[in-house]
Amino acid sequence: MTTLETVLNGLMSRYQERVPDVGAIIRAMVREGIIEKAADIENDHIAFRTLGVPHLGIRSLEKIFLHYGYRKMDFYNFPEKKLDAYWYAPPSDKLPRIFISELRVKDLSEKAQQTIRSYTDEVTSDPVDALNLDDAQAVDHFLHSGLWRTPTLSDYRLLGAESEYAAWVIYNRYYLNHFTVSVHNLPAGYNTIADFNAFLEREGFRLNDSGGKIKTSPDKGLLQSSTVARMIEAEFDGGEKQEIAGSYVEFAERRVLPQFAGLAPADIRREHRREGFEANNADKIFESTYSAQTGKKD
Repeated sequence: MTTLETVLNGLMSRYQERVPDVGAIIRAMVREGIIEKAADIENDHIAFRTLGVPHLGIRSLEKIFLHYGYRKMDFYNFPEKKLDAYWYAPPSDKLPRIFISELRVKDLSEKAQQTIRSYTDEVTSDPVDALNLDDAQAVDHFLHSGLWRTPTLSDYRLLGAESEYAAWVIYNRYYLNHFTVSVHNLPAGYNTIADFNAFLEREGFRLNDSGGKIKTSPDKGLLQSSTVARMIEAEFDGGEKQEIAGSYVEFAERRVLPQFAGLAPADIRREHRREGFEANNADKIFESTYSAQTGKKD
């Protein structure tokens, strides 16, 4: 196993432990006969959230994946949420794409900026520069370690009132935000977002309905949906506890590009399908951890 594969496996194993929906969805897919085992699922992409402050953010985190052969691709801007993002193409079609977003901290109120920096100022140099990126265990440990002290509940609430993204990151740090099932590679009857969403809802999973349960790119080539993040008990500085949004699961359907419409299904590869991401889709997917979604009653 390569260093990169070890790092990705470490991310996925901890994510699975912390996000019960992952195992529940996989078990439901096996019961339904959609897959035989978890390894049959193609992971379309994984995503990270970061803070745009000195020594951290996209410019720091991306160094890990660029080292392993990922290529930096398109830029995305989310004006309302005050976010920037890039996606990264993997060195092999067998590996997931990576999506890294970053909060434009300087665009927040002075009070929110001061609160964030009271934590992130503890990081006085880029922590990735001190990592041996060829040591998979060291990288895995870094991606699951606290970069700053545990926040207080009052600071978490203050940030959440202005930016739920900021609050999520101040508590969860670089924790894996979601992984994505490629539904187009599943058997007929489950290989479209519409069919797969119907299956998920029959199984009792709640879907993010911000912008509609199916988020569709203008070219109709990329369709996405996601579960609503389950609430997890978080312990804050001083021992105070509160339920907060954890991570979620995403689903993507990448349609075959028009110029390859004549290909036989067995001949279709990743390069024949719609690539990249769509800002408006992603904008609504972010809300899978927001209270407007997590606070809804079934």
